[in-house]
Amino acid sequence: MTTDEFTVQGVPVSELAQQYGTPLFVYDTEVLRAGYQRLRERLHPAVDVLFSLKANPNVSVCAYLRSLGAGAEVSSLAELMTARRAGVDPKDTIFLGPGKSAEELTACLRAGLHAVVCESLAELKLLDALAVAEGLSEVPVMLRMNPDFHTKGSGLAMGGKPRQFGVDLAVLRQSADVVKRLRAARVIGVHAYMGTRFLDHADVLNNTTHILAAAEALCAELGVPLRTVDFGGGLGVPYFDGEKELDLDSLLVALHGVVDEFTRTHPETRLIMELGRYLTAMAGTYVVRVLYVKESMGETFAVADGGTNHHMAAVGVGSFVKRNFPIRSLTRYTEPAVGPVTVTGPLCTPNDVLGKRVQLPPVEPGDLLGVERSGAYGPTASPVLFLSHGYPAEVLVHDGEAHLVARRDTPEDLLNRQILKEF
Repeated sequence: MTTDEFTVQGVPVSELAQQYGTPLFVYDTEVLRAGYQRLRERLHPAVDVLFSLKANPNVSVCAYLRSLGAGAEVSSLAELMTARRAGVDPKDTIFLGPGKSAEELTACLRAGLHAVVCESLAELKLLDALAVAEGLSEVPVMLRMNPDFHTKGSGLAMGGKPRQFGVDLAVLRQSADVVKRLRAARVIGVHAYMGTRFLDHADVLNNTTHILAAAEALCAELGVPLRTVDFGGGLGVPYFDGEKELDLDSLLVALHGVVDEFTRTHPETRLIMELGRYLTAMAGTYVVRVLYVKESMGETFAVADGGTNHHMAAVGVGSFVKRNFPIRSLTRYTEPAVGPVTVTGPLCTPNDVLGKRVQLPPVEPGDLLGVERSGAYGPTASPVLFLSHGYPAEVLVHDGEAHLVARRDTPEDLLNRQILKEF
């Protein structure tokens, strides 16, 4: 073991790699705790924090955030089951998504969630019919609105323009008759999510202010109580050179004033901020082992045993020019960089590039490299079955001890899902 290698709560990364193999994702509960508590201690007490499982649906990560006080925002039957298994109270859980099946809606009804977020009037009517069939009479529903105002500063806009998410605000304003005809579903509020990866606190504040005002006006027009408003979140994490960290302190000071004013006139309204990336990204490291180091036309390549099959976000999809996630040598963590190295994975595609011309210390076969800030949108948001490599292991380090929280796929695991037809 070298003296300058990367450690997680004092556990050397070489020990993790030896025990669990590579590639693997390592999550640090100290980073999870510090990030959550920094937010929670400054956030207005009227605002509840819900963890968006889509960012990292590992049941142990969810359970740890639940132990800190987070609820859950889920978008599939499996995520709903994960939140329940992680111990999240159904009353602190909401279910959203533009394409819910009847099976998923029925599961929501039986779970007794705080609310189902309906994203179309057809879905609202289906949920109402399913609730009647289940013998229910008071099923809380939130309407996801697609506002008529635009947002800026988002890495991925999800509202304010034509979208599959939610119902256009103009349509909702004309839907009072639909709401009145509901037999079991009861509209209790509004949900809006404008986008992700906001790094300017002024944009988050602007979105929140407009969403609260629109929710208040809409519920008054529809004649329904304003018991809950989910104003989204989308707080950003800086990944790339030139990006600045979100000024959380300035955001929360300004947000406190907006929320304070709103709660004076709506003291019984539950306010929700849903966060995924912001809660988990900084806590994760994707660890790969270098298999080969080679030169090609003057460029140095480090070919590793894991790549974009586990970390599709590192491809930089949607970017005209590829930008690198922060990548470090974990074996020589404190050594200075000596030159550029392009880090690739094992896939048979030129897109399998974790980092292009990354400044690294000397790299040798057997070294461990880490893609940092990788606790969100990792393996479950990646083409893990390409070349049939399967899912990597996931390890959670808590109180200085490592715990396997997801085992890696074996070839037998992948083949057991298939059915051989004899010829």
